[in-house]
Amino acid sequence: MKVWPGQPYPLGAVFDGAGTNFSLFSEIAERVELCLFNDEGQETCIDLPEVTGYCWHGYLPSIEPGQRYGYRVHGPWDPANGHRCNPAKLLLDPYAKAMDGQVQWNEAVFPYLFNEGSQARSDSDSAPFMPKCVVHQPHFDWSGDRRLQLPWHETIIYETHVKGLTALHPEVPAELRGTYAGLAQPAVIEYLKTLGVTAVELMPVHYFIHDKQLVDQGLKNYWGYNSIGYLAPQNDYAADKRPGGVMAEFKQMVKTLHQAGMEVILDVVYNHTAEGNDLGPMLSFKGIDNAYYYRLTDDPQYYMDYTGTGNSLNMRNPHVLQLIMDSLRYWVLEMHVDGFRFDLASTLARELHEVDKLSAFFDIIQQDPVISQVKLIAEPWDVGEGGYQVGNFPPVWTEWNGKYRDCVRDFWRGEHQTLGKFAARFTGSSDLYENTSRLPYASINFITAHDGFTLHDLVSYNEKHNQANGEENRDGESHNRSWNCGVEGPTEDPDVRRLRNRQQRNFLTTLLLSQGVPMLLGGDELGRTQQGNNNAYCQDNEISWYDWENIDETLLGFCQQLIRLRKDHPVFRRRGWFHGRPIHGSEVHDISWFTMEGEKMAEEDWEQGYVKSLGVFLNGATIPNPNPRGEPVIDDNVYMIFNADHEALNFILPGADYGTHWVKELDTEKESLEEQESLKAGDQIKVEPRSLVVLRQAS
Repeated sequence: MKVWPGQPYPLGAVFDGAGTNFSLFSEIAERVELCLFNDEGQETCIDLPEVTGYCWHGYLPSIEPGQRYGYRVHGPWDPANGHRCNPAKLLLDPYAKAMDGQVQWNEAVFPYLFNEGSQARSDSDSAPFMPKCVVHQPHFDWSGDRRLQLPWHETIIYETHVKGLTALHPEVPAELRGTYAGLAQPAVIEYLKTLGVTAVELMPVHYFIHDKQLVDQGLKNYWGYNSIGYLAPQNDYAADKRPGGVMAEFKQMVKTLHQAGMEVILDVVYNHTAEGNDLGPMLSFKGIDNAYYYRLTDDPQYYMDYTGTGNSLNMRNPHVLQLIMDSLRYWVLEMHVDGFRFDLASTLARELHEVDKLSAFFDIIQQDPVISQVKLIAEPWDVGEGGYQVGNFPPVWTEWNGKYRDCVRDFWRGEHQTLGKFAARFTGSSDLYENTSRLPYASINFITAHDGFTLHDLVSYNEKHNQANGEENRDGESHNRSWNCGVEGPTEDPDVRRLRNRQQRNFLTTLLLSQGVPMLLGGDELGRTQQGNNNAYCQDNEISWYDWENIDETLLGFCQQLIRLRKDHPVFRRRGWFHGRPIHGSEVHDISWFTMEGEKMAEEDWEQGYVKSLGVFLNGATIPNPNPRGEPVIDDNVYMIFNADHEALNFILPGADYGTHWVKELDTEKESLEEQESLKAGDQIKVEPRSLVVLRQAS
């Protein structure tokens, strides 16, 4: 087969209309074979003829999109010094844009002999058991599609799973359920639009594998935090099973969501790969240049593990950084996604050992003209020492606010804590973000996420129930800050059920009316349960899938009402901080806090840990930032009353300076408001146990 010298860049397999250029980076390689596979799986190996700056490359004029391929890298096998080259193992291209198939677990996929240990090289051919890379077709009709660039303060995120969302959806054709095409179906798009969310955050869609230990138990890596291909969409979610067909299907999903006014955010896993530790398989990086791609310990046969998965990518090396940046730019420029949520982002900040927020990774992000302009969300922790970094990321970043989650959970389950903590979280966590010149929308507020209880389960279980995971209930978080309302699990007790429903409404109301960016766990608005499983990472079944036949219509309607309330009132989504200062010389501040007696909170009131109730006045006339046309933003004044006590309390409304007439917009004691109750300044209002009331000043 004819092979021309080709070019070292771009890396990967690039079809130019006449042929395909292949390029692979490896400092340690002594020889690199490009392996081509036909439809019957027959292999043809060709030496890449040129090496430029450690990039092995060649151009094949006869190769077109749909061609399956992989690599074999010849070099030192010296595990004791961190080198694991093994040409018997077919390797995936780190820059592959599409994949065909999944790993078939066989001992040949591992680079060593099981019965002799990780330093004994295995010469068994892994190709029959390995997925194959696919030369992709780059052309797609985007028809004027573009990133929506919705402002952060107007964003409402819906975290969901491509498969779980539609696997059981009755209005999605059976052959499309659980796929990108299924998510783009009219019934699903209309549901998301009616709900009112503005961004869909997809759990990992980078190509990942299902761990051997899970497959051996009849399970799968359902969540997908096991990436091995950073530029390829997961092919399990493609209805189009042709080699490379996943590309167009993913792009069409993004285009359809954009047409409906919704952004697409990807949950990305750049902190580790699916190759695990020294006992893991050889799939790609480990065989290409192990010591370059991975963080190794002082004993280089072993891997640094800041992620709990066996390895950590080495962000100190330029080609590793380049791979991540090339991947991010590709998903923005070619796949048109609108942002990223970075799993265990503290790992990316580790230059040597400590987390350094000015590490090379963040410097590169900051100056990149493409990536710096999309939505960037950090999960600001990892499992290593010093890894909890909430509030410490650079200004261009937003963060999952774990402190918000913990504080709000504790407040509504009645734990003793100072009201000051709750007030700080409700108003955007200025203590975490203001000193780095960030604004309230730096805080991605959430009560629940994929990792942990669903909202239904948060109010139904005190303990995790993860027996289905096959780990004797040892896995998953044991301290969930949950409360079962008196009975563990399902119950027919009407009082317990009413309390649970009210608690769900309390959490949703707090979340959607807090300053910052709300993130709703997909299915929480439907009453979705995982039967007490708080770590359903391996449950690709009804435990995780949305049950569209048994949804909580009342809760759904309440959530829709809340989202409309947030959108209708800019006082709930300010771009600037509250300062508690009087405006234009009046006695009325932009925000004021009140006791149940209608008096302003004094310093000693904030420190009473046993007090579980307060009122807050939000001034709609003091919103500091103008609209996009430079015009002042004026909204109604709002008064909110929080009662997390186990007893009903009588609250007195503030004096006339704060508003003479009020109407009740929302009361979590009720499933919905059929008529708006009117009240006057100084009136007494009874607020039921564990409930929240929202009043709007009448005009």
